[in-house]
Amino acid sequence: MYKIFGEKMAKIDTIKEFAELGFTRLDRALADITEEQLDWKSCSEANTIRNILTHLISEWYGFIPKIIKGDKDAEVKGVPEDYVGNMNLSLEKLMKDYEAAKKHLIEQLNKVKDEDLNKEMDWFMGKRPVAFYLMLGVSEIIHHEGQIAAIRGVEKRLKGL
Repeated sequence: MYKIFGEKMAKIDTIKEFAELGFTRLDRALADITEEQLDWKSCSEANTIRNILTHLISEWYGFIPKIIKGDKDAEVKGVPEDYVGNMNLSLEKLMKDYEAAKKHLIEQLNKVKDEDLNKEMDWFMGKRPVAFYLMLGVSEIIHHEGQIAAIRGVEKRLKGL
């Protein structure tokens, strides 16, 4: 069996703590963000905070619940099809959605039992335990927090702030 942490299989409490750590970092990266910063780009090919944040929110309603169910084809609530990158979403709406999505993710993780993590699922990285895919999904929080922090840092430096 594939192990996540060396010889020990992940425990759900560890995964939840990792998610909470990610939220702490992401909250700091999003602190005092402005409407203008949501769509700022350093170049035409760059990603935006809006795209990253809506992507993360969609993952917490779509990708993570599928992992928890152990079924890549599971029917889940998801977000509207046009949600990711939607330019009509105000900063206020996005931040409200973000807070609700964090709560939703933790509620989903609270339903998982340690023994559920050992179940195997076959998805884009082959047959792996649910724990593997769940850690992969939760690690997206920190991955995307780094992107948001980088965008804000580059913007600040380019504007001489």
